[in-house]
Amino acid sequence: MSEPVIGNLPPYTWSSEESVAYEAAIEAINGVVGAYSGLITEAEERGSTDEVADLSRRRAACQQERRGLKADNTEEIARVRATYATRLRELTGNDA
Repeated sequence: MSEPVIGNLPPYTWSSEESVAYEAAIEAINGVVGAYSGLITEAEERGSTDEVADLSRRRAACQQERRGLKADNTEEIARVRATYATRLRELTGNDA
């Protein structure tokens, strides 16, 4: 019987700070994806197909960035957290 692929991966130890920052970055992106989903629904209800297409493209770009995020890239994680926190405030009008 062959060994699972995961059995060949070297161990990686995250610090608490790295794991928290990575999860926060993922959640920041998820918040923006959710905001875009709500805006897409509103645009669909108004029948605004151009707006739906634009918002869908923006949401897909966020999803692509989420898939490409690497836990060990601390600079990128910091950028994502800041960028997506700002974008979520812009999309929701929530300054909290």
